[in-house]
Amino acid sequence: MSVARVASRAQLGLAAPPVDVEVHLGGGLPQFSIVGLPATAVKESKDRVRAALAQGEFEWPAGRITVNLSPADLPKEGCRYDLPIALGILLASSQLRCPSERLDTCEFYGELGLAGELKPIRGMVLAAAHAARAGRRIVVPAENLAEARIAARSAVRGAASLLGVCALLAESPRDDDPGAQLPETALVPVADLADVRGQAAAKRALLVAAAGGHSILLVGPPGTGKTMLAQRLPGLLPPLTGADALDVAAIASVSSRGFDPRDYGRPPFRAPHHSASANAIIGGGSRAQPGEISLSHLGVLFLDELPEFDRRVLESLREPLESGVVSISRTALQVEYPARFQLVAAMNPCPCGYLGDSSGRCRCAPPEIARYRARISGPLLDRIDLRVEVPTVPDEELLSLPAADSSCSGSAAERTSAARRLQLARAGKLNAHLAGRELQEYCALDRRGRLLMAQARARFGLSARAVHRVQRVARTIADLDAAAGAAVGPAHLAEALQLRRAM
Repeated sequence: MSVARVASRAQLGLAAPPVDVEVHLGGGLPQFSIVGLPATAVKESKDRVRAALAQGEFEWPAGRITVNLSPADLPKEGCRYDLPIALGILLASSQLRCPSERLDTCEFYGELGLAGELKPIRGMVLAAAHAARAGRRIVVPAENLAEARIAARSAVRGAASLLGVCALLAESPRDDDPGAQLPETALVPVADLADVRGQAAAKRALLVAAAGGHSILLVGPPGTGKTMLAQRLPGLLPPLTGADALDVAAIASVSSRGFDPRDYGRPPFRAPHHSASANAIIGGGSRAQPGEISLSHLGVLFLDELPEFDRRVLESLREPLESGVVSISRTALQVEYPARFQLVAAMNPCPCGYLGDSSGRCRCAPPEIARYRARISGPLLDRIDLRVEVPTVPDEELLSLPAADSSCSGSAAERTSAARRLQLARAGKLNAHLAGRELQEYCALDRRGRLLMAQARARFGLSARAVHRVQRVARTIADLDAAAGAAVGPAHLAEALQLRRAM
């Protein structure tokens, strides 16, 4: 056989288009060429493949070796093609024999070390998911095995070296491994809500935010517990299951950090520093990598010291907060990532942080306070559902022992799960994502509620968007009170308005 074909896949955003690695052996002077829009890392594979074949005591074919990565107009990046290229050379030179029907139903991924070992690659969850949908089995590096099984379950084999892959291909075909299981989620201690002393109103707001998927802004002096509250929100959220868990794993797998299989099913929590760039938060770069808003998809994005973020970064959050997706366009690449994240932000009330503190330490002039708060634009602030004050904790609450019946993450998580089940059974989505006719159907106000909303709108200057967001929050409060079948009452609406008064 002078021509061999081995299947693999590329990675473009969250797409994994199939790639055929075609190897042709011809006569002439010795030459090795790779065609089909290979990036630098792909071009360098010829040296890694040559060394790996030598370590495996295989012969390097004489003459001209041409590797075509088809389709030729699809950009190819990364080191995932090392293993398919090596196998293609062995098959084309008849040093490895494998029935064509077995090759046609299998895909291969892996970076080769100079000693022939297989090294892990990024994006394995995404590639395995697409291969499973196509009904194909995959062979991956041993270190990627747990990650690949998340999407492909038993239709995946792992090998530690090139020789190990050759041994797999030489074996007789066998059924899928019935013992293949999903990796166990790492047991990480949950930060308990009871650790936060006092702040009953903020804890209530956090529960409402968790139950309905609402965004929240915590405003208060330094050291009052804003960061502690934000860090405890993931403990109130139910674990991810099914397609949601797979989507989160796929996004993480294509990021620069990669995906830890032990995190499977856990809602992500991301807390970027305020010096982060727009590309880091939204996504981008030459390879259109996912940003923090996509890495926190179906989880929590915590922005501490919100006014310290670059204004352009904050303004770029407005569209994803509404649509739940972000589109990244480059000259030759357009990628769309999901970004249905739950925004939790924290800030001080003034530049020094002590506005309204009983100690009277604040010396900020009104123009300074206005300029500081103006760093957060009105349109962005309008998109935040809950705006809650986190005041200084009194001595008697800070220094006393916590009460036996104080709020804890366990009981709050149970209430959150119950409220979310009501929402999913009623509308198929969380209250924060209701729109259009769904608002009229599920968040309808009675006569007293409409009167209260009209008064609040006149007094606080609420926009139409703000009115709808208040209705969604009121619906969540009603769900927490197990009043899912009833209309949103004035009490629910009044609390929702109260939770939006800060700033």
